[in-house]
Amino acid sequence: MTRLGNLYGPDASFLGIPMADPDNVVEWCDSGAVILGAPFDGGTSYRAGCRFGPQAIRLTDYLPHDGMRPSMALGVDPLIELKVKDLGDVEMPSGDTERSLAALEARVTAIAAQGVVPIILGGDHTIALPDVTGIARHVGWGRVSVIHFDAHADTGDTQFGSLHGHGTPMRRLIESGACRGDRFLQIGLRGYWPEPETLAWMAEQGMRSFEMGEIVARGLDAVLDEALTIAMTDCDAVFLSVDVDVVDPGAAPGTGTPEPGGLSSRQLLDAVRRIAMEVPLAGVDVVEVSPPYDHAEITAYLGNRVVLEALSGLAWRAKGARGEAQRNPADPLLKDR
Repeated sequence: MTRLGNLYGPDASFLGIPMADPDNVVEWCDSGAVILGAPFDGGTSYRAGCRFGPQAIRLTDYLPHDGMRPSMALGVDPLIELKVKDLGDVEMPSGDTERSLAALEARVTAIAAQGVVPIILGGDHTIALPDVTGIARHVGWGRVSVIHFDAHADTGDTQFGSLHGHGTPMRRLIESGACRGDRFLQIGLRGYWPEPETLAWMAEQGMRSFEMGEIVARGLDAVLDEALTIAMTDCDAVFLSVDVDVVDPGAAPGTGTPEPGGLSSRQLLDAVRRIAMEVPLAGVDVVEVSPPYDHAEITAYLGNRVVLEALSGLAWRAKGARGEAQRNPADPLLKDR
């Protein structure tokens, strides 16, 4: 099978980075990270449309699509320094959930086996199940922690009678043993779901959920301090899963299940950058960008920048691992130390 490209539209890479055939490993095995599209929205419970998310995240930008994006804050160009390649989309027909999820898991597993970090563009949050499972097959069963930004816990037992949907992947991951409940950190929960029965199940698993009320009271930095400490206790790597509905819908309207009262886009971007700088990320997914409900590409821009912040943090961390000087993001621009 050759590179699929964009499943729903003309083939184009993330911000103009080189394209690669996922089945030709020599084309991308020297990359620090790769882009992979997962255009699946067969698991949505309300508004669909995020099958078009990967294309929007790839293409939305006012800057040239030249395969370069130097970070002012960190003094790195992650697209260049990590040799990021775009492997196109996985074929994921929304009418065949089992086939779609199996194809994505196989692709993520193959990428992780090369020691490359997959950055997966969703798609709805159903894809977190194959994403984290594929990473766990490489890192070790139960050895990868999950940091999950979301308005919703996604820990339902079933959705419309099905085990698979965007409201159930986190339960499936914990039940399978791919990741431990007590190493599952959720940030930004709010609203009126899940119900008490599901919350009780979450407590039994030892899950740690930082609701918006706690974030407001303690501050996001303090919450991240605790989350990162837990994530790196008796685990070897971290998977970062970002549902854009963690951000207030005033700043991210293009999503399927908007919940008022969320993080600001600035808070999310700072948090993603910090996580990528401070812990060994083994994989990232950015989900629930639904272009049909977006306005002026606000949410697509956010998804694009979440990807860039994650990549910038990865590049900054890799620079330190090589013993090279790193810019302190708190310092004035153009000042290294």
